[in-house]
Order: sequence, then structure tokens, then C-alpha cells
Amino acid sequence: MADRGQAAVSRKAGSEPKARRDREEKPAPKDDRLIYLIFSAQHKLRAYLKNEMAEAGVSITPAQSGILFLLKKKDGQTMSELSSVLSLDNSTLTGLVDRLERSGFVKRNASAADRRASLVFITDRGGEEIERARVVIRRVNDRIREGFAEGEIESFKKVLRSFFERFGA
Repeated sequence: MADRGQAAVSRKAGSEPKARRDREEKPAPKDDRLIYLIFSAQHKLRAYLKNEMAEAGVSITPAQSGILFLLKKKDGQTMSELSSVLSLDNSTLTGLVDRLERSGFVKRNASAADRRASLVFITDRGGEEIERARVVIRRVNDRIREGFAEGEIESFKKVLRSFFERFGA
């Protein structure tokens, strides 16, 4: 009986039963939800970039900027070429190019080599817009790098590039 009373006094004094102490001392479980983390990070980055572009007066979206960057590098690409490089299905790419064309950032011409294909060209207005977007994208890219050593960035890029090898380009 004295033991029971002593145990009660011990608990009142701040000691906890051994089972509770053991639970509290265990480290938190490791979060291995890689897919969730990647998708969440992508979603947050896309929303952040879209907001930064809008605040800077850039009227194109991050997805549209990818098309304009490719056309700036090599003008007159087919929809299939753009679709392949950007890993977008044809209907998604068509919608993006339609909006860019309505805004005067690109124009489409029929291909002389293949009547079924159209070539997409960047306009002067599109060239100006992609340069405004480039400034914002560089700034956000620099923000991503903040707080990380160059070796950590290289490791991160290695992981991201491995997705193309493992899951198709």
C-alpha cells in the first residue's frame, strides 16, 4: 500500500508512467510521402511564380512562358515539337498556343513541308513579353537557391533529372 501511495506522489510531482515517457521519447515518424511532397512543392511554386509574374505586369502564365522560351531559342517549331519538349498533350498545348495567338504573342503558319502541320512563330510582342518574364523567372530561380550550398543544389538537380530517366522524358 505504501508503494501505491508513493507512486501517486511521484506522478503528482511530475513523473510520468514509463509507457508514456517511452512514447514521448520516440522520434517522429519519417515522412516518406515523396509524391505528395513533390506535387505540393510544384503547386506552391507554380502559384508563387504566377503571382510574381502578375505583380511584375507580365501577362503570360508560367506554362505559356515555356512555349515562348522555346520559340525564342528556335522559332518556327511544330505543335508536335513543342508538345514533345514540354511534355504536354496536344490539346493542352493547342489551348496555350491559342491564347498566346489571341494575345498577339505568337502566330501560326501552315507548314510548306506538311499541310497537316502548322509552325508556331514568336512575334515581336511575344519576344518583349518573354524578356519581362525572364527577369521574374530568374529572380524566383535565385530564391529557390537561397540557403542551399552549391552541392545541395547539384544533388537536387540530380534527383529532378532522374525523374526523366526513370519515368520517361
